[in-house]
Amino acid sequence: MITKRSAIGVVVAVAGLLAGPSPATAAPAPPPWTVASGLDHPRGLAFGPDGTLYVAEAGHGGVPCRRIPAGGQVVAGLDRTGIGPVCAGASGAIAAIRHGHVRRIVTGLPSPTTPADAEAAGAEVTGAETTAAWVAGARAAGPSDVTVDPGGALSYTVGRGGGADLRTTAGLSGAAMVYRGRSVVADIDAYLKGANPVSVLAVDRGKLVVDGGGDALLRVGPRGRISTVATFPRRIVPAPAGLRGGVRAGAPIPMDAVPTSVVRGPDGAFYVGELTGFPFPPGQARIWRIVPGERPRVFATGLTAVVDLAWGPDRTLYALQISRRGLLSGDRTGALVRVDPGGRHRVVVGDGLTAPGGLVIRGRYAYLTDCSTCENTGSVVRVRL
Repeated sequence: MITKRSAIGVVVAVAGLLAGPSPATAAPAPPPWTVASGLDHPRGLAFGPDGTLYVAEAGHGGVPCRRIPAGGQVVAGLDRTGIGPVCAGASGAIAAIRHGHVRRIVTGLPSPTTPADAEAAGAEVTGAETTAAWVAGARAAGPSDVTVDPGGALSYTVGRGGGADLRTTAGLSGAAMVYRGRSVVADIDAYLKGANPVSVLAVDRGKLVVDGGGDALLRVGPRGRISTVATFPRRIVPAPAGLRGGVRAGAPIPMDAVPTSVVRGPDGAFYVGELTGFPFPPGQARIWRIVPGERPRVFATGLTAVVDLAWGPDRTLYALQISRRGLLSGDRTGALVRVDPGGRHRVVVGDGLTAPGGLVIRGRYAYLTDCSTCENTGSVVRVRL
């Protein structure tokens, strides 16, 4: 079963990505230029005031591997006996990059992965609904995003990527939390069971945190108090073919929003991108505009598998798609998409990106983490806008 609790675990794990339409493509852009390499499942990134680039590395898990029970959950007739073997370790890190040199300034962070030989290890991997979770390649959760406040203090999120029991069962006691340096700022899981924090943004007197597990945008106050800013609704979509449990193709099933990123816009509002949950239909991801105290409003539609957002110097929003054709398509080619004020969008970079995971813009350049599903071969690349 893939639910909103495990969908982020799928995207951070995905190495095969449902074929479908893509936005119109702009003129070919110059190929991305490599800033730094040798990164371990790189995800979100942020610049410090001195120009240092910080990157969250999800890590490559560890041993031993344990099977995690599913808790008897059933969604739309889909059920599983577990989420498969999880190999937990302390290989997550926060890296600092200057002049192409990578230095890991925080190490030993929680990192759960699923092994490449999950099927041989006994995971139930038959049926279309489980394909995304067990395709070949690395699949790590763990450190997911990083932010730097105006004073230069570094904060980051450590995600979980699995069900509500994963933190206890696999011994990942430090997952599903927000950190500042080595100190825990907030335990998101204590606020919302099954939480999976995947994005963090420093704001006045606190931080905004995207919880992909709870489909929510949260605020963490200066003393660690957590409150809900916005929640994102489920939608009903047609079921794909090949599901177990007697679910016919085209039958209505619920799909979670699975938000993945948050940025502040030049208008002062916050913008949240969504991946979407299973069945991850191409062209169905949205970007939301959030004004605290008001109902969330859809800003842009027609996107696919959005994993990060950033504003450019021309007050234009850019969205990063981990796969142009959607999860399960078998195509790991990502895309950087320009989103115009009216919500229309076009591909700026459509080649040369492999399962990208994070985006930040500085000046006329976009910096992206590339190969976010790769163990020790991920990189940060730069593209001129």
